[in-house]
Amino acid sequence: MAGNIWVIAEQSRGQLSEITYELLALGRDLADGLGTKVQAVLLGHGVKGLADQLGAADEVLYADHPALADPSPEAYTEALALLAWERQPASLLVPATNAAWEILGSLPAQLEAPFANQCRDVRVVDGRIEAHCLVAGGKMEACVVAAATPTILGIMPGARRADDGRAEQAPTVEEVALQLSESPRVRFKRFIEPEVGDVDVTQQTALVSVGRGIQMQDNVELAEELAAALGGAVCASRPVVDQGWLPLSRQIGKSGAIVKPKIYVAAGISGAPEHVEGMKDADVIVAINMDPQAPIFDVAHFGVVGDCLDVLPALTEAVQARRG
Repeated sequence: MAGNIWVIAEQSRGQLSEITYELLALGRDLADGLGTKVQAVLLGHGVKGLADQLGAADEVLYADHPALADPSPEAYTEALALLAWERQPASLLVPATNAAWEILGSLPAQLEAPFANQCRDVRVVDGRIEAHCLVAGGKMEACVVAAATPTILGIMPGARRADDGRAEQAPTVEEVALQLSESPRVRFKRFIEPEVGDVDVTQQTALVSVGRGIQMQDNVELAEELAAALGGAVCASRPVVDQGWLPLSRQIGKSGAIVKPKIYVAAGISGAPEHVEGMKDADVIVAINMDPQAPIFDVAHFGVVGDCLDVLPALTEAVQARRG
């Protein structure tokens, strides 16, 4: 298979995202399997210094343009399409994140290229790229092999360890000139900082997370009592936040926070892929659910099949007794 593996570096306001390093680690695996190179593609304006942090790539293609200064799916898609038509990579690894979602929706059409989204793993098998993708809301997995290049792959967070995509050496950087449209249909106006929550869930060593199984807002107190006994905080899956029972700053998952506590208690949470993405790297995961077939048990280290309204008080009592 001709062409290099491209990793689209995700950056915002002068910072690279963690998933960029995950994609670099994945890109290295694919490039080694194909006998080709990993090229990181960095788009922005005045952010060339970020290229020094992409040392896991063999080379960095840096495109600097005022239209790329702020998040703009239209400008980013145009830039990537122009570069891909010119350079003909074998595959483009694009972060499947909120920031890149619109790129994934339009870039395949502009390149008339095969596209696989929600890829949880990608491998080289018999000289071809094989993607394993979640479908039907994560209830099924499809294994697909692209019939043409370039292949565009939307990579979910967690496909590789971010630390495996970090390297201290500085890569070779090639600056590329682009002629982009001067009148985009959508312009970035300003970035609105989210309200600061009362608790930073990403810094907690213990989290008790509640889902639909908590049934009503008053029952969140049961989780708060266990969290206090563990010296941690309460968080939630999206349905609980959507109900307004906890603030958005407590939401865990793809559209919320990514956490890695020492212990994560999932109470009444089914385990949808979007939630699991945010907590699967916890040191110890304890799942409580009345459904023995709930997907949360697939990632849990310990599981209790039962009503969280009964189990949470029992756990709180046991922790308090152990701590004296």
